[in-house]
Amino acid sequence: MIAVPVVDGDLPSSPDACDAWLVTGSKHGVYDDLPWIEPLKEFLRAARAARVPQIGICFGHQIMAEAFGGRAEKSERGWGCGVHRYTTLGRAGWCRQAPESFTMHAMHQDQVTALPDDATVLATSDFCPYAMVAYGDPEEPHAISIQPHPEFDATFAAALLERRSGVAVPEELATRALATVHDPVDGTAFARWSLDYVRQSLAARRAA
Repeated sequence: MIAVPVVDGDLPSSPDACDAWLVTGSKHGVYDDLPWIEPLKEFLRAARAARVPQIGICFGHQIMAEAFGGRAEKSERGWGCGVHRYTTLGRAGWCRQAPESFTMHAMHQDQVTALPDDATVLATSDFCPYAMVAYGDPEEPHAISIQPHPEFDATFAAALLERRSGVAVPEELATRALATVHDPVDGTAFARWSLDYVRQSLAARRAA
């Protein structure tokens, strides 16, 4: 496993430098005028062309959509914070065990607002219509991405909300969100789906 600090101008040497790529959250927006944004999009497109599996989370979800022909921007809905519930719309083989709905920690004010033609929405909510997406054939996707944070636990989510309350996030909203952080979440389930997706993708590459 390697970590590549793209915000410092670094990029992987090639899409094949790892078996799979995870694009994490960020304090930056995909629309920010930063020198590493476009090169990262180019890398995501190259990795997709090489059929190297990719997973995007929050910022990763947004920049993946933009790289593949969609759009992300600051949402008129404002901040999404705390534990949110998402409705499952589709169950591909790699996420066949997904329940009818699941919960995860949210922390974002940017959202994907338009998808590429070949994207499939796998989960949604009233607040976040494009919450989980597969690119290409959903049974054998080139990439998957999700808006909420499966990696957050209650302690981290609470600390982040307390830090941002009244600064970035309106205090009243942060207070309501803090009341939800100990609710059960399904982040581990998404980790299993992701591993199944990567294993399936790698097996397909070896067989090609």
